Parts: sequence; C-alpha cells; structure tokens
Amino acid sequence: MSDLAADVPLFEAVIVPHRSLSRRGLVGLIVAVGIAGSLTALLFFLLGAWPVAGFSGAEIVLAIILIRAHAQAARESEVVLLSAHRLRVIRTDRKGARRERVLDPSWLRVELRERPGRVPALLLTGGRRQHEIATRLGEAEKRDLAEALAEALHAWRNPRFDNPQLREPLP
Repeated sequence: MSDLAADVPLFEAVIVPHRSLSRRGLVGLIVAVGIAGSLTALLFFLLGAWPVAGFSGAEIVLAIILIRAHAQAARESEVVLLSAHRLRVIRTDRKGARRERVLDPSWLRVELRERPGRVPALLLTGGRRQHEIATRLGEAEKRDLAEALAEALHAWRNPRFDNPQLREPLP
C-alpha cells in the first residue's frame, strides 16, 4: 500500500476553542471599552479627582491587552487523525507553531478520567504512556469526542470485509 493511501483519514476531529466574536465584533468591543473608560476618566478629571483618571487609563490599556490575548488564543487548534497505520495528534499554538505526536492505534484506549469539580480529562492511553487531548473542550463535547473516537478505534481494529461472493443469493 502506498504512503498516500495509508494516510487517508478514517476518522478526523478538528478541535478549536469556542469564540463568539468575529474580528469586527472584537474591534467593536475594544472601541466600546476604550470609549467607556475614557468617559469615566474624563468625568473624574473634571471633578478634580485626577489620580482616578490615570488609573482608569491604565485599566483601559490592561483591558485591551487582555481582550487581544484572548483573541489570539483563537488561533489554537488540535486535529486528531486516525489513518490505516497511525493516529496523529497535531497541535497548533497561538503563535502558529505546530507539534505533531504519532501514536500506534493498535493498543490505544480512549479514557475519560473524572476529576471532581472539573471537566474530565480525555486521555489516549497505550501501555504506560498517556496523552491528553481536547483540553479546550467542555464536558459534553469531550464525552461526544471520546465516544466517537472509541467507535473509530473499534472499527479500525475490527474491520468488516464485504465479499459479494459470500452474500446470500436474492430470491
């Protein structure tokens, strides 16, 4: 079998953090925070409480920095690919750097480890090694992904072969 045929995905999951704002909405939010903070600073400056205006300006800058950092986290992604010979987990961080881990699906198990008061951890376990995936997903999404990946691994280990010659003849 060629390398190209061996890398045809049998299962693929793309995991990205949830973001509700578009780029335009993000700019609108930053402008709204800037205007609201500037009006507050101006009001206190006019009332004679000029030190509050300085702190309000620092608050605006900090809010904008945090909003931008949150938006940059939207670049993160994780791709889980199961092919005929391997399972690949490709992570891209917020700076665009990619890391790939290749796992042998032969003995791989999908495990949800419950953690009290927290979202369960989704682990790929093979032998003594464990690899956590889908760290950015919520509980329901992790459970769905765990079920789908476990089914894909089961189907990979137990293929169904369809031989037309062995089918029952039609009456």
